Amino acid sequence: MKKSSFICLLTIFGSLLLVTGCGKPDAPPAASGSGSPTTVQTIGVSFETLQTEFWVAALKAFETELARRHIRMLQAVADGDANRQIEQVRNFITRKVDGIIMVPKDARACIPVIKAANAANIPIVLFNRPPAESDAKSVAVVADNFTLARDTVAFLVAEARKAGGKYKALHLIGDLGDINAIGRRDGFDAAVSNATDVIEVVARVPTEWNNEKAYAGVVNALQKHPDIRLIFTPSDLHLPSIASALRNAGKWHKRGEPGHVLLAGFDGDATAYQMLVDGYLDATGVQDVYFEVEASIQAVLDARAGKPVPPTILDPGFVIHAGNLEEKAARMWGAKKK
Repeated sequence: MKKSSFICLLTIFGSLLLVTGCGKPDAPPAASGSGSPTTVQTIGVSFETLQTEFWVAALKAFETELARRHIRMLQAVADGDANRQIEQVRNFITRKVDGIIMVPKDARACIPVIKAANAANIPIVLFNRPPAESDAKSVAVVADNFTLARDTVAFLVAEARKAGGKYKALHLIGDLGDINAIGRRDGFDAAVSNATDVIEVVARVPTEWNNEKAYAGVVNALQKHPDIRLIFTPSDLHLPSIASALRNAGKWHKRGEPGHVLLAGFDGDATAYQMLVDGYLDATGVQDVYFEVEASIQAVLDARAGKPVPPTILDPGFVIHAGNLEEKAARMWGAKKK
């Protein structure tokens, strides 16, 4: 064999070793968003808690969607501890992830880690909860809490008008340290302020997202106002507590039955779905988990690719009720079989 041919073979063999040798990375292939390739391979996903069905469903949706896009997910759950979450997100930054998606425990406590992500040039998206106002740069993907709550309560008002008569109402209120709860409270107030001829709010129960407080508050309200005929809860989390209180008061009746209390919630969980099917719940405002998850991931991809991303992306959600249940159930996260 000629010397030149031998050298050529060595060169080809060496090239093959570089392609197929032990140095091959175990990272998945780069994902693509909106049809264009990106360099995003790893996204850190931080949840402050998994204590509600909504957060569990959202995390599952992230796992599914990121896997579909061939993006590795680093997962962290802070178990309600804001300081722990800050350390977890800083760890993402140290590990040089390509993007961060965060459900913040606290709107203000998350500002320093947003700034840290900015300094590291890592896109950061806040899922379902916006940050406090600051000069830190992030994208918030959030439900339109005000509009969805207003439209859900407006559906109850319309049902009350059809039935006729005056309806005394009970309004449960979430933790007002959570901006989502504020939007839902204001949405309720906007809906009933235009219906004073048919709705009289006789009780407001602060729940702080706690079922024991919700149950005690509903029991007390029903004892004081046994003629309450309409209830709105800002989270389907409280539906079991409301059902227990109504059952104990002898007021647990299906739609169309005498004594039925008009009832609506917010979120779209499995309990709400079953209560709609069974006829006890009149409506709920559904947060579109799948829209929010897809929008959050796409925001990271677009930011990484240098595309403009708005600071806030609103999930309009939808109101689901007996009249559109068959049509809308496929998009209701609580209707999904586990």
